[in-house]
Amino acid sequence: MSRKVILATAFFALSLVFLQGCGAAQRGGRPQNIVLIGWDGAQRNHVKECLGRGELGNLKKLASEGTLVAIDVLRVTDTKAGWAQILTGYEPEVTGVFSNRKYQPIPKGYTVFEHLEEFFGPDKFVTVAVIGKKGNVGAAAPRRVRVNNGKKKQKKPVGKIVVEDSVKYRLVPAEPYFYAKESMDVFVNGLKEDEKVGVKTLELLEKYKDKPFFFFVHFAEVDHKGHKHGENSKEYSDALVSADNWTGKIMEKLKELGLYDKSLIYITADHGFDEGMKGHSDAPYVFLGTNDPKVRRRGERADIAPTILERFGLDLSKIEPPPDGRSLTRDCAELVW
Repeated sequence: MSRKVILATAFFALSLVFLQGCGAAQRGGRPQNIVLIGWDGAQRNHVKECLGRGELGNLKKLASEGTLVAIDVLRVTDTKAGWAQILTGYEPEVTGVFSNRKYQPIPKGYTVFEHLEEFFGPDKFVTVAVIGKKGNVGAAAPRRVRVNNGKKKQKKPVGKIVVEDSVKYRLVPAEPYFYAKESMDVFVNGLKEDEKVGVKTLELLEKYKDKPFFFFVHFAEVDHKGHKHGENSKEYSDALVSADNWTGKIMEKLKELGLYDKSLIYITADHGFDEGMKGHSDAPYVFLGTNDPKVRRRGERADIAPTILERFGLDLSKIEPPPDGRSLTRDCAELVW
């Protein structure tokens, strides 16, 4: 190859980096808004395969403006534990949310929503959660359930047994976001289908466009299809495409509202799937895709909340108790995907 060709190729590559950097620079400062999008149950390797086939164009575009990094799960790979870690930055010993069956309401003031409401002021800032699942990403109050003494099988019993007047009851604890919901502008869950989650999100973006906001948008169909058809199924791949399509519609809505260049978007998952299986008992490999140019390394689930809080301008050293995670903008290291 001639020296001219080499120089021309190098110049072209540097030009692409410069042009990409110009777009990223718009988001290098403090964002006005952040949208955290959950693809529940999205296995990292399967996401890679779909990207390789060109099926996840919106994730690819978002990452081209920021990055795509690996997130590894060091604790239980289920929904309650996963989103509790992601939305607080704390280990289960702090939140009390260990798994789908061992949990309590997250203590007051520990979630991203509450930190942001306190920092900005509830009248000046909007916090929204639009969630596909119900109980595992829920806010229901504690309740008593009568034990049927084996006459009818009860699904996944949780809570302590008490006896009153010779009748057995199970004390089911409040769900993880029981306290957090009180301070939020919108908390809606149990929508199931991606379309319902997406349509509601677009409606709420329009409603709250005039205030800074943090949105958590949770798509559940990837996890549902994985449990029904298996991780290697066409249905699982189609669900990833569905989540990507709705992510694209959210991106387009932000552009339509003139908010995209003022907003950071993070896409992640609570857990993956056991390879080729219909469950996720040991599925620790997920990802983070973002247009945030300051994300510099791979990390863990607990690192996502501190990243969001720090990018909004909060001083992590002043948060009590101190987060167990650390911002993904810190500790520059080689990006590994």
